Amino acid sequence: MTMTIADRLQELDIVIPEVKPRFLFEPGVQAGNLLFISGATPEIGGMMQMPGRLGADLDVETGKKAARLAALNCLGQVQAVLGSLDRVERIVRLMGYVRSAEGFGEQPLVINGASELLIEIFGNAGRHARAALGTSELPFGAAVELEMIVQVKD
Repeated sequence: MTMTIADRLQELDIVIPEVKPRFLFEPGVQAGNLLFISGATPEIGGMMQMPGRLGADLDVETGKKAARLAALNCLGQVQAVLGSLDRVERIVRLMGYVRSAEGFGEQPLVINGASELLIEIFGNAGRHARAALGTSELPFGAAVELEMIVQVKD
């Protein structure tokens, strides 16, 4: 008997949030067997968590927590579009944007917080191509914003 993603989440004591976009965009758009997930930030109930700039206001460990929360919100968007995370074949690509202070170059370490979560949940299907980019600003002071491309099972 194979374990479902819902079983795996319960085993890990992880809750995928229900996500509803507050602005004029779709949580994700499917083209063929690829699902393109809109940018997600580390919010809970519409309230930004851990706002700030990495290397000035926040350290790498806090940034990793922000990336993990943003990844959970991305998965909430996946679930909203597909109805179930069991329809995920694999995580294809993760794009991570890190609000960075001048001279901060540890963006890959911050985005590891999201990558580790995806592998924890999906195993090898959670291993993905990735970009970790520094930026001067993100919406509403977010420390991190993530986008995802997901392969959907036929």
